Amino acid sequence: MTPNIIGFSFILLGIFLIIGKILRSNITGLRKLFLPSSIIAGFVALFLGPEILGRIVELFAKEETFFHNGLIPEDILSVWSTLPGLFINIVFAALFLGKVVPNLKKIWLIAGPQVVMGQTVSWGQYVVGLLLTIFILTPFFGMNPLTGALIEISFVGGHGTAAGLSGTFEELGFAEGADLAVGLATIGIVSGVIVGIIIINWGARTGRAKFVGGKDKRELTEEEKEKLAELEDRETNVTKTKQTTSMEPLAFHLAIVGAAIALGYVLLELIVLLERYTWGSWTGVQLFPYVPLFPLAMVGGMVIQIYLDRTGKSKYIDREMVNRISGFSLDILIVSALASLSLAVIGDNLAPFLLLAVVAIGWNVFAFLVLAPRMIPQFWFERGIGDLGQAMGMTATGLLLMKIADPDNESPALEGFGYKQILFEPLVGGGIFTAASLPLIYQFGAPAILVLSIVVMTFFLLFGLFYFGGRKAKA
Repeated sequence: MTPNIIGFSFILLGIFLIIGKILRSNITGLRKLFLPSSIIAGFVALFLGPEILGRIVELFAKEETFFHNGLIPEDILSVWSTLPGLFINIVFAALFLGKVVPNLKKIWLIAGPQVVMGQTVSWGQYVVGLLLTIFILTPFFGMNPLTGALIEISFVGGHGTAAGLSGTFEELGFAEGADLAVGLATIGIVSGVIVGIIIINWGARTGRAKFVGGKDKRELTEEEKEKLAELEDRETNVTKTKQTTSMEPLAFHLAIVGAAIALGYVLLELIVLLERYTWGSWTGVQLFPYVPLFPLAMVGGMVIQIYLDRTGKSKYIDREMVNRISGFSLDILIVSALASLSLAVIGDNLAPFLLLAVVAIGWNVFAFLVLAPRMIPQFWFERGIGDLGQAMGMTATGLLLMKIADPDNESPALEGFGYKQILFEPLVGGGIFTAASLPLIYQFGAPAILVLSIVVMTFFLLFGLFYFGGRKAKA
């Protein structure tokens, strides 16, 4: 793998991103699904690679045919297959940089019900995934017990987390899990938009969704639809940013993100050493060598932001610039992950794959229709639809559905959803437990993690039903 090949692989990614953007702009069906250009680009690259075009040509031509392996050389695919594990660190390191974090009391008062609802749904995804794996997928299909974590990794975690954990899947002897996870993440985002819009229409007809269409009952403009289809919430920093004069701003912000990743790396290595010489040597169980870097990179970003806030230097961080870096990294990650996806793996495990998808969608819809009205005291539909979108695909899906259900922000859904991430993402949805779930299942077994997941889910469920649900009953 030469430097020229690496450089050309990025040029080719850029070309596919442009193709994805052109297709999205000219095909109405793709816009109606709110699919980001990077996902479309990834599918185009997948089609032109050895998994689809290459297999089609194999049926009609000899091995020496130019298109035998598709239009994308193996060397390029080799580079692309390594990119998700690298770029996921940038995405998570940038997660909290440049954000003004309010005190925990304010977060809880505004977003408490959505925090509890989100935790219940996420831990419930582990419960249903592990139950399905233990009682059906492993005994009848011979699936690896790590399959039990795929639903939460793919649906709440999304493409970034699914692709970013590819190295962990491989180290734990379940390399095909990465392809299944990326495939499930794709099912999640598409079904999230479709199911979410169906539910919003149902809510409007039955009077449960009170703000659909806004005060003037208008449709979303094309500009609003385009913005909602972006992969990240491109919010502007609420404080005025002070520009650095001695350094290019992009380089400065890249350096800050790099520092967050470096700090995360140091933290991870320290934890690995601590485990090796303490409980690891006492029990013979090693967990943290299998934990990927990206959740600790997120912690590194939080530490840097807290330091900047306390020293009065946070004005140097431009959240819009951080979003540009994060958005670029996520686009590269998604295109490369989809382009290097192995359809053969999904085909070989089609029945388990479909079962996981159906169970995941069923649990998420059940949680919204049955649990949300009982756990969210006011504006349960508008607030819960954001949680449903995030649980089905990614944060942007939740934002999209909330914008359709409440375009004029007449409810506290959007504000609560934003605050929710501060107490949600560090743990699940790509957080520390999401990253640790695979080595935990590997070390302690699926039944043990099932019990843990049931206990945690039950705690959040009961807390939501009796604490927040009780508030609704008194109102």
